[in-house]
Amino acid sequence: MNSKTGNTITRADTEPVFKRKPVILTPAAQKEVTRLLQDEDKAGLGLRLGIKGGGCSGLSYILDFTSHQEGDVVVFYDEFEVFLDRKSSIYLNGTILDHQGGLTGRGFLFNNPMANNTCGCGESFSI
Repeated sequence: MNSKTGNTITRADTEPVFKRKPVILTPAAQKEVTRLLQDEDKAGLGLRLGIKGGGCSGLSYILDFTSHQEGDVVVFYDEFEVFLDRKSSIYLNGTILDHQGGLTGRGFLFNNPMANNTCGCGESFSI
């Protein structure tokens, strides 16, 4: 059952829809982004997450350090901001970005609930 509260829509089983982050970075991913921003001297930039056509499953993930662009959806974290263009935010809504380090770690990992099919390397998906 949905109910309106101010300018947010709430659902009985979730937090307010407009107060959720469209993408969530795990603590491990946040730590790695912070480290990379410092190590690569990228102060003042944020993490851009996006998608583009290509890859073995049809759509590929984009990770880059950039500045804010007009129209971006911005997700705030303590040490940095995450930027999503409007189109990418539709395909990445609800995604959890994790990071696995170490000798057998695979780097950044996307857990995208919108993806119907993901390639073996985890770098592309289809909807």
